[in-house]
Amino acid sequence: MKISTGKGQISLVVLVAIWSVSAIVSLPGLAISPILGDLNKIFPKASELEIQMLTSLPSLLIIPFVLIAGHLSVGKDKLKILFAGTAIFFLSGVACLFANSMVGLIVISCVLGIGAGMVVPLSTGLVVDYFTGERRVHQLGISSAINNLTLVIATAVTGYLATRHWHLPFLVYLLPGVTLLLIPFLYYQKSAPEPKESDQLRNTHIDLHRLVALMVLYFLITFAVLVVSYYAGFLVNEYKMPSTFSGWLISLFFLAIVLPGFFLNRIIGVLQGYSNIVSLAIMAIGLLLFGLGKSPAAMIIGSIMAGLGYGIMQPIIYDKAAIIAPPHLATLALSYVMAVNYLAIVACPFILDGFRHLFHTHSELFPFLFCGALLAIMFIVAVVGRRNWTLGLDDSYYQKSDKPTPNRAGNA
Repeated sequence: MKISTGKGQISLVVLVAIWSVSAIVSLPGLAISPILGDLNKIFPKASELEIQMLTSLPSLLIIPFVLIAGHLSVGKDKLKILFAGTAIFFLSGVACLFANSMVGLIVISCVLGIGAGMVVPLSTGLVVDYFTGERRVHQLGISSAINNLTLVIATAVTGYLATRHWHLPFLVYLLPGVTLLLIPFLYYQKSAPEPKESDQLRNTHIDLHRLVALMVLYFLITFAVLVVSYYAGFLVNEYKMPSTFSGWLISLFFLAIVLPGFFLNRIIGVLQGYSNIVSLAIMAIGLLLFGLGKSPAAMIIGSIMAGLGYGIMQPIIYDKAAIIAPPHLATLALSYVMAVNYLAIVACPFILDGFRHLFHTHSELFPFLFCGALLAIMFIVAVVGRRNWTLGLDDSYYQKSDKPTPNRAGNA
């Protein structure tokens, strides 16, 4: 079976290899979450600082190594970087299964974060290398969907495994082994060069102005929707709902992110230049409904709306990051954009707690109102500046031709 790329064709196994990279980048930290409450029992002598280091240091290390991998990708063999990062990721996962001390687990988790960071920019960089035009937009949507679907499934699996033995959740870190087995197929069939009509070839360098604009946009929307995964449990408790309900809400949120990725071209075809505007409106309404609805139905609808809007915008931002750079710099541009995703994950609770202190409130409703209002303001800005390249969408995204799209980077 052959898959059309807009540049030619690739085999199905090559496509599966690319998808496998998207699947593993969501794994770091998942094995720790279900055993977090039991770490004091597992390691009775562990300090509060050590527990905080275990949960935060690996995520912090991902950020610089995403950028390092992006810079190494320029003029280097990206598949060697992928192999090295995946191997470090996999071997660290194996080591986690045998860790018997808190210090050992912290060190191994940090090394795992380094390996994962090296892989992250290549999860989209490979899609950009192998695909072009609307085929690339479609595959970036699928890549985003696979990433978040793996997150949902792996979260459920680690939760179950944690009930059996605290070491077992680390089995999910063996999934990079599948990617290691598939990397040789990427060597066998490397990506074709961009066709001469490609918009990327119009660039000689990364458009820094547009890159920064995309980074700010991505940080803000990621920061805003993360409120569901960070604060749903607290709001559920405040509304006297069953504590397990928050887990369902978070799962629905990530599943909602998954859905648009499989139909992204069709969604863009319907919404056209209003794709980002509609997405921001959906997310804003979703978060405000989640917080103010005070009923299970309202919270369910709110979490789904927040996920759907984000699921549309995320792959579009990735595609725009690729467009503003020539082919050999596309992965570097993507590394900066993807790094702010992890920065938002790390910074979200600290920023919201800071604003809580500023407004002298401890209400569990505040994070949802704050982030809903932030997205509402962004919606207004997007409506006013709908012709802006960062916030808008030009007609090259919803043309029906299978040919490489014209210059998407050229609009104001």
